[in-house]
Amino acid sequence: MRWVLLLLILLNVFYYVWHQQQAPLRAKEIAPVESYQGGRKDIQLLSEAADNVQPHSGGKPEVADASAVAASACLYLGSFEQESQAKEVEQRLLSLDIKAQVRAMDAAAGVEYWVYLEPLASRQASLRQLRELQARRVDSYIITQGDLANGISLGIFPRSDSADVVMQRLRDAGYEPKVRELSRSHRSFWVRVSPETRRLADEVLLGRLAGDFAGLQHQLMPCEGVALPQ
Repeated sequence: MRWVLLLLILLNVFYYVWHQQQAPLRAKEIAPVESYQGGRKDIQLLSEAADNVQPHSGGKPEVADASAVAASACLYLGSFEQESQAKEVEQRLLSLDIKAQVRAMDAAAGVEYWVYLEPLASRQASLRQLRELQARRVDSYIITQGDLANGISLGIFPRSDSADVVMQRLRDAGYEPKVRELSRSHRSFWVRVSPETRRLADEVLLGRLAGDFAGLQHQLMPCEGVALPQ
């Protein structure tokens, strides 16, 4: 009997300890649920957040500005060495109701060196000097216009060292040659497609044109004041 009584006492003690441990656990389970329910007030859908975004004080976003610039840009097709080729592309586009126009573009292509003798006091004196140079077998020509009119041209050279050779030869002969740098330009032709019909020049059409005109490029750039690459 004593063993039975002792067992009952131990069971009561065990039950009491177990009951005390279970009560806090239930309280801990409720607390996170209540805080979660209260925190739901701070949750906001992305669509709702987007509606609440105020525009920047500086005006429209930069992305919108870029889109507007792109929409007003022209499509350029080229480049063509011969104007007749550009005209052919222009006519093909016009036949498809695409507003197009051939534009000539001059791009810097380096520097040339012009060797010359300055004009003398009179044209007759310059002509006598010209005859002297020709007698020495120096290629030379009278300049007929510009600020060097009546001077003598001794040639235009693509390289400065070539010009230096000629100048030294003339110095050895007793002349005083001078050199002037001339900007050399290269003209090419492009076909400009207007913004309002640019959408008609789709990838399919551009692919056909590229097949018919080797090396054809297409670039989107401002309609005016553009320097096109060669």
